[in-house]
Amino acid sequence: MNYATELKKFATSQSIYSAVRISLAIVLPSVILAHFGLLKEYFLFPLATSFVGLTDQAGPYIRRRNALIFAIASFFIISLVASSLKDFPLLIYPEIIIFSIFFTMLGVYGQRLAAVGSLSLVVLGIFIDGNLTGDHILKSSLIFLAGSVCYFLIFLIVSKIQPYKLASQMIGENYLELAQYLSLKSKFYLKDPNFDSLYSQIITKQIAIKNLQEETRETVFKTRKIVNESTTTSRLLMLMFLNAIDLHEKLMTSENDYRKVQENFGATGFLSSLGTYLQILSEEMSNIGIALQSGSKAKPLRNIDELLAQIYTEYFNLRNSKLTADSLGDFMTLRLILNRITAISDEIKTIYKVFSQDEKLAKSLSTGLDFEKFVTAEEKLNSKVFLTNFSLKSAHFRHAIRITVALVIGYFISQLAFLKIGHSYWVFITIVAILKPAYATTKHRNLLRLYGTVAGALVAYAILYFIQNQNILFVLFLSSMILCFAFLKTNYSWAVFFMTIYVFLAFNILNPGNLNVIFKDRILDTIIAGVVAFAVSYFVLPVWEHTKKIDFMKKSAESNYNYFSAAMAYFKDHYIGIQNYKLTRKDAVIDLANLSDNFQRMISDPKHQQKNLEHLHQFVITSHLITAYIASFSQYSESSKEYPEIDFNSWDLKISAELLRTNLILNQKKTNQNIIQESRLEPEDSVEKLLENRRKELQENEFFDRRDPTKISHLTKLKNLKEILELIYDAAKEQRKVTEKLDPEIV
Repeated sequence: MNYATELKKFATSQSIYSAVRISLAIVLPSVILAHFGLLKEYFLFPLATSFVGLTDQAGPYIRRRNALIFAIASFFIISLVASSLKDFPLLIYPEIIIFSIFFTMLGVYGQRLAAVGSLSLVVLGIFIDGNLTGDHILKSSLIFLAGSVCYFLIFLIVSKIQPYKLASQMIGENYLELAQYLSLKSKFYLKDPNFDSLYSQIITKQIAIKNLQEETRETVFKTRKIVNESTTTSRLLMLMFLNAIDLHEKLMTSENDYRKVQENFGATGFLSSLGTYLQILSEEMSNIGIALQSGSKAKPLRNIDELLAQIYTEYFNLRNSKLTADSLGDFMTLRLILNRITAISDEIKTIYKVFSQDEKLAKSLSTGLDFEKFVTAEEKLNSKVFLTNFSLKSAHFRHAIRITVALVIGYFISQLAFLKIGHSYWVFITIVAILKPAYATTKHRNLLRLYGTVAGALVAYAILYFIQNQNILFVLFLSSMILCFAFLKTNYSWAVFFMTIYVFLAFNILNPGNLNVIFKDRILDTIIAGVVAFAVSYFVLPVWEHTKKIDFMKKSAESNYNYFSAAMAYFKDHYIGIQNYKLTRKDAVIDLANLSDNFQRMISDPKHQQKNLEHLHQFVITSHLITAYIASFSQYSESSKEYPEIDFNSWDLKISAELLRTNLILNQKKTNQNIIQESRLEPEDSVEKLLENRRKELQENEFFDRRDPTKISHLTKLKNLKEILELIYDAAKEQRKVTEKLDPEIV
């Protein structure tokens, strides 16, 4: 691991940038208030700033602004209502029920308002027992409102000063994720690869790439300043993101039968050279990502052309010494792998050229795409959507019930006198943080919360016990706060670790000498909240992943069918248009990632709920292979007329029929006999005959050492095209067989 590169990634990332902004927005007012001796009295001011800051999720300016305004209004209303009812115990439980259901149900409008809803419940926990407000209800609420507005003003100023910063950082993150994806792919070529482990890691990385691409699409395609303005920066950012999406497809095309390639060439040492070169390309992509995040211009770390030339020289030497009539097909496969690697290299070189900030290039950018169609639509804010989800069939409503039950139980336990809990709102807040819609996610966050809290509490205890210097403590407080916010999205355990430290330090600043009480309360409250959250997620209207897998399988199978149809139609010169093709590609990648995510969560469900896990795993793998092989097929920009030796019409019918059979099984529909017959078609290709002739030529004639990396024989392309079509069919057939095994449980 290159620690310098990893540090640069972190230091220039959107998460650390956002964390610093929120932390400074909290600390600077706190320092001013502390200077005048008012921090204890006005502690709610920086607290409100932190809560509103946490609702500020990446996305288009208008959506962020509207969500912040809604959060400010919600927080103010909750603070007033909760403070007013704190002395009426009988009304507190109805208050918890009403607010819990309402704010959790906001999730029907998307993740942005779901975050606002969760933080609103945290605010409810802060004000519910009046520990931080006392009897000055209106004053406390107004202070809280002022702190909320403070962050909003900072957001407006920063957005005005740096309108492109967020988009640039998110696009940079795309390149960093793609770099890690390529790094994983490179390991298939190294010595003794663990194929199963690598495939599992690649599927996990696909999920991360899909989620990030979705967030970036919303930010880039919904930001008017980027889409509508014709500035050099806006056009270049758009170009960089579109290049990242196309580069992702090129990386997917590098899918091969790695076991066979290793069997044929593993002992030669050439595959290790390929793996090393791909790792170098991965580092170049990381360099591009870091440059985008930091707002600087990227320059190549190495001479890509020179390194690629060395790879080709090694390949030609190997071919000259090992090529025979029997190994002809294997060397053709290796030549195609090199061709794909060259395409990735060319894409990276093009991206570096974009960084030259060539105005002619920027002004000539015209994609012809309707960006609105590439962004997942959010539910519109209307009461009909909200009310129709009040049903046990709705996952949002079931989650709202679980949250409500857990918070009622948690609050009741926190009020038990014999437990002597001094900071009861920690139970409330921890339940909100841990309890998520999926049992698997709740279980995972529960463990991370416990580990992070215990470790953070021990470290914080040691810091406060051994360090008395207030300046050092303040630096540690600020650092832990920044790191907490930076890790909150990417590494929850570390986020909780640093959160616990800064909470301890904050309470020490406000009320020194209560270290043992804080330590006991923090650990005890986390354990109580964890037990409550786990029990509720397990027993109250639980949602097991196996109940949702068929829906994800249907969507993935249908998307792959549409993706193949679009790729074949585009290849056969049928009018489809680049936009429709790219839309089907986007849907296939998204639905594949959602299916993979469902499988990953299902692994964490109780054993008795992991129904047909092995079959689902096979379905996920075959879906991944089908999508990747279709991406490989789509890379041939030439028309099918250029390859009359391949019977594309028969292949189209054959593969489409097999993909359609899977869709019909999943949807409990009968398969027409004609479809079965089409799936058994034998295309009338002449590729094998041409290959046989070439083998005879090798046996009878002298081999000519032609060394032109830019030239690839027509026969090699033919062989590869046919192999890709065969691979798509084989994967589709295997998936259909797996689906047939699942048929009895499909309802």
